[in-house]
Amino acid sequence: MYAALWRILPGPAWLRVLVLVAAAAVVVYGLFTFVFPWVSTLLNPDEISVQ
Repeated sequence: MYAALWRILPGPAWLRVLVLVAAAAVVVYGLFTFVFPWVSTLLNPDEISVQ
């Protein structure tokens, strides 16, 4: 999977790394902005117990 991403990206290695880091930052931002708040509404912390 990662090798396929590396092969399809154009440019020199430093540009590929920059594009992959930017894509990872966008994914993390999307998770913290949209996915994690949505999931937290589905979970009820009063029902969670650790034994």
